[in-house]
Order: sequence, then C-alpha cells, then structure tokens
Amino acid sequence: MRIAIVSEHASPLAVLGGVEAGGQNVHVAALARELGRRGVAVVVHTRRDDASLPRRVRLAPNVVVDHVDAGPPEPIENPIDNLLPFMDEFAGGLLDAWTEAPPDVVHSHFWMSGRAALAAARPLGLPVVHTFHALGVVKRRHQGPKDTSPPERIGEESAIIRRADVIVAQCSDEIFELARVGADLAKIRVIPSGVDAERFSPHGPALARRPGRHRIVVVSRLVERKGVGNVIKALADVPGAELLVAGGPDRAHLFESREARRLLGLAREAGVEERVELLGRVGCEDVPRLIRSADVVVCVPWYEPFGIVPLEAMASGVPVVAAAVGGLIDTVVDGVTGIHVPPRRPDLIARALRTLLGDPALRARLGAAGVRRVRERFTWTRTADSMLQVYADLAGERRLVAAEEASA
Repeated sequence: MRIAIVSEHASPLAVLGGVEAGGQNVHVAALARELGRRGVAVVVHTRRDDASLPRRVRLAPNVVVDHVDAGPPEPIENPIDNLLPFMDEFAGGLLDAWTEAPPDVVHSHFWMSGRAALAAARPLGLPVVHTFHALGVVKRRHQGPKDTSPPERIGEESAIIRRADVIVAQCSDEIFELARVGADLAKIRVIPSGVDAERFSPHGPALARRPGRHRIVVVSRLVERKGVGNVIKALADVPGAELLVAGGPDRAHLFESREARRLLGLAREAGVEERVELLGRVGCEDVPRLIRSADVVVCVPWYEPFGIVPLEAMASGVPVVAAAVGGLIDTVVDGVTGIHVPPRRPDLIARALRTLLGDPALRARLGAAGVRRVRERFTWTRTADSMLQVYADLAGERRLVAAEEASA
C-alpha cells in the first residue's frame, strides 16, 4: 500500500519544543514510522522552509519526507496562520508528485493541508482522509479576539468536512464539535494519537532532583492558551515544590520570547520566581528523563484537541493534573490516572497538586494505572492498526470503482 501524508507546516523532521513544533509533528512522524515498519510505503509531504533541504529525505524504513516548494524556502512566522497564500502552489506540487506516482490513499493533517490535498487529489480520483488536529470554531470560541487565524479558516474547514472521504477525530469531544458544524457522522472515525511506550516508561534514567523539594513538570509550547501561567500562579499555594517548564526556544534565546518573559513576570508577581525554572527547548532524548523525574505532570490548556504530553506522563508512571477539556477528558481518567480541573483555575490546580504531593501512595496508584491505560489503549501500534483499516477500506472501494468503470 502507498500512503501520502500531507502536513504542510508540521514536518516530522522538525526540532520539537518551538512555538509551532509540537503534537502534530510527533503524530505525523510516529504514524509514518509505524506504517513504514509494517511495509507500507509512506511519503510525508511538507512545505520546504529551508533552501538547503534536499527534495526528499529518508525518515525511516519505507518512509521519506518530501519538501514541496510553496512560498519562500524559509521559516514563516506563525505558520499555522500565515501559510494560506502559498497553499495553491503547495497543491500544485502535490498534483505533480501524485500524477507521477499516485498513492492509494491521501491523509491530510490540519486544515491548510486538507485544502491543498483535496485540490490535488480530486482530479486524480484519489481518496482523502483528513485529521484536523484543531478546529477553527473551537479556537475562536476560546481565544476570541486573540485568535489570529485567517478569516477563511472556518469556511475552508467546512469544505473539507463535506469533501473528504473520511474524517478522523482524535477524541469524543471532537465528534460533538464536528457534528455542530454539520459533519456527516457516518464519515467520522475516532482514532486517538498514540505514545511510544518503550521510550516513555517507568523504567529508565531520570534527571537529577533537588533534595527536599517535590517536582512539578510542564512540557508545552510557550503560548498563552496552554495555561502555563495558571500553573505558575498555582505554585504560590503549593509550598515545597518546584516547577520545571520545558518548551520554547533554545535556552540561550529563551527570553527573546515574549511569552517566556510574561511567565517569568508572573512568577515574580506570585513570589515563586526562585521555584520556577524555564528550561527552554528540551531535546527529544531528554523529555522521558525529565518526565520520569517528576512527582506530577501538569497539562492545563484552555482547550486541547488531543494532547500527547499527558499520555507520555501516564506511560512513564507519573500522575497528571489535566484540564477537563477536549482530548484530555478521554485520556486522563479523573481519580484513576490523574485529577481533572477546570481550565484557567489556579486555585483548583493548587488544590489538586497539594492532594497528590501530600499522598505518595495515591501518586503511585494513579501512576501505575496510567501505565496500564496507555499500554492497553494508546500505543502507536493500536493507532496504526485502526488507521490501516481506514486506508484499506478506501483503497478497496477505489479499486472496486475502477474495475466497474473498466468493465462498463
């Protein structure tokens, strides 16, 4: 089987931890690798953002990354909002590639990829699977005037919902959001992201701890909606604990980030500056060690389409304090693998942290339950199994239609 994955701004080769490199990059890379491991030929098409990049780069066995020329070959500030003017050119590059070597199925990720993939796939009769990763209507609802999405986004998403053959939702909450904007429920399949349960496990090295302090860890892009500021405010009511925040630019350039400066200002105002450490970008190889060193991992965004970090914590045997939003409602089970709190409530975050940090037996019980839940429900093997079934069904339908047309 030949699968084309389209991920216009989130390259699987990207260095994680930057403002725009996060869960989608992880998802695309891990899914492609797992499909390739099974002998599926995968090409991941992403926008060229560096003139020195070769057109094709091998990512893993049977997996290559294709850098498509679309707009200037350089990083674009805030790409999730500013790449739309280049999507027609991107679609043209896809059409050229697929005319020469057509895939069996196209799987697009994020709305701009969906627009470009449908424009290129439809003239060739290729079936399209789409994963949104985030919906514009949800972003607008939660961010209001701070939403920087282009005005065309919601209309483009509606067109993708109508035209794609299958929509892959990552959690139950997304089904309701899709239904509200008129999606045909018969076209929706729920397939959550996975986690690498070998890299993220309770067993392995952990970063050194400071004696006499509990450790709280946040792994997140440094954008306001991720709720890191709420965790900093909560720390004022959690004595004896330190907070380590991983994410953002490299440490040497961390405070060039407006959000990093804002967070440090919040720490000063709350009187916890000495107990908060902004680590900047942490390499992929060090994230498991950081998470294993934590007593608790906190993930309290204003909204979250899915959220991979809570799964990484659970796989590592660390309990999670999670906002009861989006995919976190499905992955983190309140009272079983962690504690749910409402978003934007530092007081309730603090209460949950005090509960967990004050009860080692509870932390151990929730951590062990998290490991079991991830291994049973959220491995990339399970995700790829489900995705392959979707691809096989669509490829089979396409072959059947082609045979009927040939015999007519």
